[in-house]
Amino acid sequence: MNENRDTLLAEKPAVFRVRDITKVYHTGDVDVHALRGVGLDLFEGELAVLLGPSGSGKSTLLNIIGGIDRPTAGEVSFRGRALSGMTDRDLTLFRRDHMGFVFQFYNLIPSLTALENVALVTEIAPNPMTPGEALEMVGLGNRMEHFPAQLSGGEQQRVAIARAIAKRPDVLLCDEPTGALDSKTGTVVMDVIETVNSELGTTTAVITHNASIAQMADRVIRFVDGAIVANIENEQKLRAKDLEW
Repeated sequence: MNENRDTLLAEKPAVFRVRDITKVYHTGDVDVHALRGVGLDLFEGELAVLLGPSGSGKSTLLNIIGGIDRPTAGEVSFRGRALSGMTDRDLTLFRRDHMGFVFQFYNLIPSLTALENVALVTEIAPNPMTPGEALEMVGLGNRMEHFPAQLSGGEQQRVAIARAIAKRPDVLLCDEPTGALDSKTGTVVMDVIETVNSELGTTTAVITHNASIAQMADRVIRFVDGAIVANIENEQKLRAKDLEW
């Protein structure tokens, strides 16, 4: 592994510190262990890919880091502040002020235009971009007045990304952002995520089961059966447009 790159990563401050996280779901008489003693750091400005098959715990960890769910045991801290000490209201404000989310399905409101969908976030954020600025950044400056039904799947996902980044979040969490897209459209979406990471400096974590996407990461974190089995920095990081799916 490249020692200079290791040193650079180690010198970056940790945005998140995850320590010994366990998550158990109780289903009748059965306990399902979604996470088993997981620990990792996410560093300022990095693009990390969490890679693994469905059911390996990736999404559960994202939900805990993002303040959507709470762990059964263990601790998560955001810039030194423990999420476990937050009330439900605190977590709501934490998500509003610091986190951006992109999911596999776009969750746009059909009756609102692209501009209006993004404005839903900018109206409540403390220091937002304008909706138009966010849409320009994802390459949809000429589609602002279109409704979701008038947009392709890739364009809808880019609207969802614009909505997530318009409030200038510290962290962007993406859960299978290309899962519903073909390879060509998926490459466009990952190029947008790459641009957000590089131009805004947004700490970005992308969850995927697509090993090709891992090639564009600063760091690849592999999950199997609720545990991290590898945490490796990429020696030769590829651009999104150079990925082969």
